[in-house]
Amino acid sequence: MDWRGRRQSSNVEDRRGQGGDIGGGGGGFRIPIRAGGGGIGLIIVALVLWFAFGINPMVLLGGGEEPAQQTTAQRSGPGVQGTADETDDFVATVLADTEDVWSKRFQAAGATYSDPTLVLFENRVQSACGIAGAASGPFYCPGDRKLYIDLSFFRQLREQLNSPGDFAQAYVVAHEVGHHVQNLTGVLPRFAEQRQRMSESEANAMSVRVELQADCYAGIWAHDTQAAGYIEDGDIDEAMNAAEQIGDDTLQERSQGSVVPDSFTHGSSQQRQAWFRRGFEGGDIQACDTFSGPI
Repeated sequence: MDWRGRRQSSNVEDRRGQGGDIGGGGGGFRIPIRAGGGGIGLIIVALVLWFAFGINPMVLLGGGEEPAQQTTAQRSGPGVQGTADETDDFVATVLADTEDVWSKRFQAAGATYSDPTLVLFENRVQSACGIAGAASGPFYCPGDRKLYIDLSFFRQLREQLNSPGDFAQAYVVAHEVGHHVQNLTGVLPRFAEQRQRMSESEANAMSVRVELQADCYAGIWAHDTQAAGYIEDGDIDEAMNAAEQIGDDTLQERSQGSVVPDSFTHGSSQQRQAWFRRGFEGGDIQACDTFSGPI
């Protein structure tokens, strides 16, 4: 991705080195890192508690303790080969690109886009959705309209999830911004309200549709970024590979050796790739309607 020397967003809040305390309730939408650990049933229960009540799932899964403090070298993004400061610049540039894309899109629809804030943290962080640890992965909190990322996740994306490359990292940011778009357009508030009347399997199925739409919105961002001339050879392949590696079926097969479709909360690898590609190739927001018909 051609990103150096371009505009960086000022909507970045750096909380690294501050730690975090337990916060209030709300809901959070995250990039999955793994399936398994305490068993898929416990994972689902933990996520429901996090989404509905702001209870940190890592406490339930035995991962509540803070990892060792990371060095500057460890914070360096593997896709962006350079220093931690360079990784910061990369993330701020990608965020600026999402601001440009969605501001224009909202304006064309007669609406105003409100920029989210991206919070950089280490180890754990307090949000309006409660406390989250680095092991939870990047997430978006509707309660405060902020994205949260521990940049060590980018190293994990490459080394544990087999997803190298700067555009794989950019896809992660664009996906979480997709949740912000859903929040502004009322998708997330409706989901939060409807979840109260849903069974676990129904909530999982609706969660998959929410996540796939965020993938499609990430594809919309990639479409407009390509039109602006910032996409390089291999970038889309990196994003498609990342979408495959964090599909529920791939994560479950890797962590527990079996796949449980009823437990999916983000979608299969094929679905995640298909919806990202739909947004990228068509560039049509209307085509990102994951709530009508089969997915």
